[in-house]
Amino acid sequence: MAVAPLLSSLFILAIFTFADGGSIGVNYGRIANNLPSPSKVVNLLKSQRIHRVKVYDTDPAVLKSLSGSGIKVTVDLPNELLSAAARKQSFAYKWIQRNVAAYHPHTQIEAIAVGNEVFVDPKNTTGFLVPAMKNLHQALVKFNLHSDIKISSPVALSALQSSYPSSAGSFRPELIESVFKPMFELLRQTGSYLMVNAYPYFAYESNSDVISLDYALFRENPGVPDAGNGLRYFSLFDAQIDAVFAAMSAMKYDDIPLVVTETGWPSKGDENEIGASVENAAAYNGNLVKRILTGAGTPLRPKADLTVFLFALFNENSKNGPSSERNYGLFYPNQQKVYNVPFTAEDLKDYRDKQSPVGGDVGGGRVRVSTPTNGSRSGSGSVSGQTWCVASDVGKDRLQAALDYACGEGGADCRWIQPGSTCYDPNTVDAHASFAFNSYYQKTGRAAGSCYFGGAAHTVTQPPKFGKCEFPTGY
Repeated sequence: MAVAPLLSSLFILAIFTFADGGSIGVNYGRIANNLPSPSKVVNLLKSQRIHRVKVYDTDPAVLKSLSGSGIKVTVDLPNELLSAAARKQSFAYKWIQRNVAAYHPHTQIEAIAVGNEVFVDPKNTTGFLVPAMKNLHQALVKFNLHSDIKISSPVALSALQSSYPSSAGSFRPELIESVFKPMFELLRQTGSYLMVNAYPYFAYESNSDVISLDYALFRENPGVPDAGNGLRYFSLFDAQIDAVFAAMSAMKYDDIPLVVTETGWPSKGDENEIGASVENAAAYNGNLVKRILTGAGTPLRPKADLTVFLFALFNENSKNGPSSERNYGLFYPNQQKVYNVPFTAEDLKDYRDKQSPVGGDVGGGRVRVSTPTNGSRSGSGSVSGQTWCVASDVGKDRLQAALDYACGEGGADCRWIQPGSTCYDPNTVDAHASFAFNSYYQKTGRAAGSCYFGGAAHTVTQPPKFGKCEFPTGY
C-alpha cells in the first residue's frame, strides 16, 4: 500500500544524491593534430570529476598518464588486429602482456573493446571477432586478470534488422548464429556486458519531419506508444536502447547487461546536417547525464543502471567526413568547454536545460500535441491551453522515490494526499505521484523541464481522473 510522505526534510536521499544512478564516462579520441598532452588530459578529466574514460588504442603515453589517477579505463584492440588475435593465441597473449598487464592495476583498466563497430568494417573482419574475443579472454586468464577486466565489442545500431517499434527489435538474421549467439554465450560465461554505440542524432537528422526535436533531446513531449509492449517512450535514446534489449530478449539473453560505449550530438555541422548546433548538443548531453545519474533506466528495463560514455572529449580536427564529425567534442583542444554539461550529481544541482516548449510531432508513433488558440473548453474534455503532469509507468519503486522527492525537496503541496484528505483515495503510488507531480508542475507555472522527475512523469492535455480528486491547473 502506498502511503504519501509527511511533509518533512526526510525523503529518499537517492533522488538528490543520485546514489542509485548509473555512471558517466567519456570517449577520448585523438584524431587531431592540436590536442593537449595526455598528462594535461588526465588533469582535465580529474578536474571535471570524470571517473571513466574509453580510448581507441593502447597508446603508452596515454596509459602511463592515467596511472594512479583512479580513472577507470576501457582500451581498444583496433579492427586491423582482429585477424591476428583470432588466428594466433600467442598474439593475444603478447598483446595482453604488452598493452594490459604492463599497466594494470596502476592504470585501472576495466574493459577491452575488441574492435569497434566490426559489422560495418569495410575490411570484412566480422568472422574474426568472436575468436579474437575468446583468445583475448584466455590471455586474461593466463595473467589472472579475468576477474578485473571484461571483454566485449561495441556494436552499432545497424546490427539491428528492426528497431521500430522497440518491442520488435531484432538482430540481422545473418549475424545471429554466426556472431551474436557465440558472443552472448561468452559474455554470459565471463560476466561481461554488451557494448552498444547509439546515436539518436542520426535518426533525427534523417527523419526530422516525423521525429520531434524534443523527443530526441529528452525534453517534454507526449510520448510515443509501443503497442507491442504496452509502454510509452519519451525519448529516442530509450527507444533505441530498448530495441537492443528486445533483440537480446528474443534470443533468450535477458540476463546480459548493456553499456552504451558511444553516444553524442554534434555542436556544428554542414548546412544540410539538420539539428547540429551548440544548443542541441548541450541539451542532449546534459539531459542524458541527468537521466543516467538520477537512476532512470529504460521503459523496458526500468531498474537498469546504465553506464554511458559520451562522445567525445575533444573536437577532432583531422577526422574525415562532414563537419559534424569534427564537432562532437565537449571541449576544445585548449580545454575550454564547447558548452556547459554536467558530469556529476553535484553538477546537476545547478544544471538547467534551456528547454523549448512542448509542441509538434513526435517521431515513430506520430503523436501530435494539440496547440489550442483560445481559452474555451473543448467537447472532448481537453482544456485549451492547459496541461497537467502525471506519473509514467516506470514501476512502483521509482514512482515512490520520485513522489518522496516531489513532496520533500520539490515543495509540492501534498497535504491533499495525506490520510483523510480529499485526494488520499485512491491510495495508490500512481495516483499520489500524479497529484504531487502536477502540484509541482503547476506551482512552477508549467515551466519547461518541471514535469520530468527522472523520466517518471509526462504531460497530458486532458484533466487527470483519480477518484473524486480534481487536479489544479495553477497556483
